[in-house]
Amino acid sequence: MAIIVRLDVMLALRKMKSKELAAEIGISEQNLSQLRQGHVKGVRFETLDKICAVLDCKPGDILDREDD
Repeated sequence: MAIIVRLDVMLALRKMKSKELAAEIGISEQNLSQLRQGHVKGVRFETLDKICAVLDCKPGDILDREDD
């Protein structure tokens, strides 16, 4: 099982750059980049909520689960 982060897809659909999103939600570009690449062990619900509010989406639009 693997969790897939589809944040790049949502950013492209909203025509938003990751730099803009990072500024909107109040995290560093480096931390957002780590999240986008799936190199984090977890994400705070508060951060996920802010991302969803800015991108006008639901958590399931950003995170997915794939069987190996």
